[in-house]
Amino acid sequence: MYDTANFGSAIQLIVFAGLTAFVGVLTWWKVRSARRDGSEKDVYLAGKGLTWFFVAGSITLTNLSTDQLVGMNGNQMLLLAWWEIAGFVGLMALAFVFVPLYYRYNCTTVTELLERRYDGRSIRTLISGIFLAGNILIYLPAALYSGGLFLQSLFGTGIPLIVFSVGLALIGAAYTIFGGLRAVAVMDTFSGIGILFLALVIVFLALAAVDFDIVTGVPPERLTMVGATDSPIPFHTLFTGMAFIQIFYWSTNQNITQKAMAAPNVKEAQKGVFVAAAIRILVVPPIVVVPGVVAYKLFGDVGDAAYGRLVAEVLPSWLSGAFAAMVAAAVITTFSAVLNSTVALYSVDFHEQFVGKVQNHWKLGAVMSTLATAMAIMLVPMYQNADSIINLLQQLNGLSSMPILSAFIVGLLFRNVAARSAIAGVVWGIGLYAAYTFNDGFSGAVGLHYIDFMVITLFTSVAAALAFNRVALGRRAEWIGLALFRGAEEERARA
Repeated sequence: MYDTANFGSAIQLIVFAGLTAFVGVLTWWKVRSARRDGSEKDVYLAGKGLTWFFVAGSITLTNLSTDQLVGMNGNQMLLLAWWEIAGFVGLMALAFVFVPLYYRYNCTTVTELLERRYDGRSIRTLISGIFLAGNILIYLPAALYSGGLFLQSLFGTGIPLIVFSVGLALIGAAYTIFGGLRAVAVMDTFSGIGILFLALVIVFLALAAVDFDIVTGVPPERLTMVGATDSPIPFHTLFTGMAFIQIFYWSTNQNITQKAMAAPNVKEAQKGVFVAAAIRILVVPPIVVVPGVVAYKLFGDVGDAAYGRLVAEVLPSWLSGAFAAMVAAAVITTFSAVLNSTVALYSVDFHEQFVGKVQNHWKLGAVMSTLATAMAIMLVPMYQNADSIINLLQQLNGLSSMPILSAFIVGLLFRNVAARSAIAGVVWGIGLYAAYTFNDGFSGAVGLHYIDFMVITLFTSVAAALAFNRVALGRRAEWIGLALFRGAEEERARA
């Protein structure tokens, strides 16, 4: 007898494999003639040749991966859309404040800006080390876990999650090793067009599956956009820590800003950031929350498995295979983009400083990419025990995000501050937030949501840096406000 279920699965797999290969070939065709000289600008900034179209596509897809599609939909509530909507604030800060400065100082890594603003390299080394630890311990394994979970949900539980994760890691590492940021950005953009379109199709089909009624039978707390005090995003936190979290992520995070620094000039970079911001506001919010709420109505509280189950339910086999290919591409590009940033941080900030001049960044990048990929794969099982991948990521990011942002704030708004003072502020912030996160007695006594406590961490880190500068080192910080930014704008106007 003809087995239609097996036939449908076969079509799904064929379409998945075919489209994954097609994106790879298309990317190769686009970057095949690019000049390669092995310099850091060539490998990590795509030879400074990304147009606004690829800057926007790369920024969007580096962020939009299964961390969002699986993690946010896994919360199965509309409230999580605020993480994406609030991203507009961070992208505007990137476009108008940070992009002009990164180009003014000819940066390859965001940490180069810190070295220029302080009187020593130590703060650059510390922040780069924190970024490296975050990428290897958080971003890379989390992307592999959430991607593997989605593919396992879609194709069935007969294959272990780690098998999918390893496959995604190997393909992502290949893009970084053989194509650098140029290949990553091109693949981001090509696959991004497909995934955004299909993700919107899924929103429509999901709504159609419940007759466009997501209200009946769904608890009100899963539909509201005004979070209660015990929700993942209490409403008041939108006006406290949320903005600073977004500024850190979009404006000072190497994984994102590296794409904006790869354009030929400030104007082209800003155009790409503006387009990414428009996508963030108009397209991304519905695709990261609506399917999760519909999944709650259809399947109940199924957590991070919600998105994969819904896709398997509402899409025909051939189209679910196409979407699986696009999601796999999103995971691969996120993984490869973070991997490329990781290698850039090590090569530029550590190897050239402590080991020696790098003659060919392609060769060094291949070695470091292999090591980082192996470590990320080994850490994937740790994330399988998390109740919610997206909430876990946000809390872990808090350990470094506000302390790092404090170093940028002090460096950009003041002069005559020692690098040791900035380090004191960062160390204070990490210690404070670690005590809040891992000490139940301390966090219970404080009684604040972690987003609120991020504001306290940020401002006390700034205060600690300035106090150490004055009391311990006897130096008086000088407030310069926006003078540095105005200088960058004047230089750009003259150019």
